[in-house]
Amino acid sequence: MKNTLYKIPASTLFLGKNLVFVPECHSTNTLALQLCQNSGPVEGTLVITPNQTAGRGQRGNGWEAEPGKNFTFSLILKPTTLAVKDQFYLNIFTSLALHDYVTAKACTAVRVKWPNDIYVGSKKVCGILVESQISGNKFSHVVVGIGLNVNQQKFGTDTATSLSVLTGLQFDLQTELETLLKFLEARYLQLREGKMTLLMEDYLNVLYGLNTPLSFDVDGMPVEGMIAGVDESGRLRVLMEGKERVFGVKEVGYKVV
Repeated sequence: MKNTLYKIPASTLFLGKNLVFVPECHSTNTLALQLCQNSGPVEGTLVITPNQTAGRGQRGNGWEAEPGKNFTFSLILKPTTLAVKDQFYLNIFTSLALHDYVTAKACTAVRVKWPNDIYVGSKKVCGILVESQISGNKFSHVVVGIGLNVNQQKFGTDTATSLSVLTGLQFDLQTELETLLKFLEARYLQLREGKMTLLMEDYLNVLYGLNTPLSFDVDGMPVEGMIAGVDESGRLRVLMEGKERVFGVKEVGYKVV
């Protein structure tokens, strides 16, 4: 599909150099995964649409995005040197890149809610969904889906916001796409270079609720606790009732306040 909205970014090394634009689709992640099955696109391929009708998020949640106002896109990556056991670093590099970008837009109190939602204050501005296919003990491809609220003004939930609402500005999507891809590429290169300690340190520094008392929902019951970090496989480490427990994405809930 010929691109009718976005230009190939000039300032990245490989992200977005192959750009697949569709005027509408159910989910850019689904389309990107189909491309991986059919043709094996080059690393850095960007699949983008102004109108995603059935965006997918963590926990099977949907993603609301007003057509033409926001970013709904997916990147196809091939992190061949990344060990499968370290796959949570795919969430880490992506969420850090989005944190870097949103912070650069003069937003304060930007935090990552585990595993990879981007919040400004108590409102969510960005969601990320990482899906991968493994062949043997290596990744054959990874699809990183990003939904970022840019110019949308009204939402169906009071916990969502956009860069425009936060700053009072309107943003040119082409310009912002290029800027965002540069942040994503910088963090991805850190991953490819094996800078895991740096990435984990930076992630914990911006992780919402770290070492802070919170109320968690575990099996439908409220439990008081405190986030202690994440383990090697990306599970959330929480101190509860004097003991450390670990949780997967669908095993615990908590609100950003």
